[in-house]
Amino acid sequence: MSLALVQTTGAHSADTDAETVKRIAAGDQDALTKLMRRYNQRLYRVARSILRNDADAEEAVQEAFYCAYRAMSQFRGEAALSTWLVRIVVNESKRRLRKINRLSTWLEFSSDAPLDDITADTNMDEHTSYQPEANLMHTQTRHILEKHIDRLPDVFRAVFVLRAVEELSVEETATCLGIPPATVRTRYFRSRALLRKTLRQEMGEEINEVFSFAGYRCDRIVAAVLTRIQAHNGNAAATPIL
Repeated sequence: MSLALVQTTGAHSADTDAETVKRIAAGDQDALTKLMRRYNQRLYRVARSILRNDADAEEAVQEAFYCAYRAMSQFRGEAALSTWLVRIVVNESKRRLRKINRLSTWLEFSSDAPLDDITADTNMDEHTSYQPEANLMHTQTRHILEKHIDRLPDVFRAVFVLRAVEELSVEETATCLGIPPATVRTRYFRSRALLRKTLRQEMGEEINEVFSFAGYRCDRIVAAVLTRIQAHNGNAAATPIL
């Protein structure tokens, strides 16, 4: 996965980013925990817009934060730290999507069971695993909106989530996705046109609540990343120097 840094034309809190990076690079796990809790929801929403699966998106965010931690010394402040993190999770999500698509193709040609049945079983297991979050998704209109966002074409979905849900600017969205600002404007316009006008009117402020990031999931991602880092540090310390 590429961790190439990207540049942004917008201003950002360079001082805060620099201090955060310095503390994390020095092994400050409190700083890392605060960083994850600050950006967990944004990264999850971006990953979810690409993968369209709660469990896959959560794993992508965990991997993205772990990779960011390992590469923190490479951050040069040419982009906002949040933009750098989004780029990492976008790359990781796309990598996972390619892997999922290859697996789906293999299953389609090698299994007697219909692919739809396999997907249905997977979704059932996932629903059972994340029952606490499902109970919190009590607003029916939110489910409807999420369903329609999921139905957007792939190239439109990530743009819509970053612009409409995360409320990033055109320039920020372009930087995160590595596409020209003009393309962002076009895709955002078309994505909104594809969604029902009445749906947008009915949702109102509910759009800010889609793909809600309940405390259970946030805690789980933070714990998983910290556990993995601690295991890595422990293995590194136990390796004898020859």
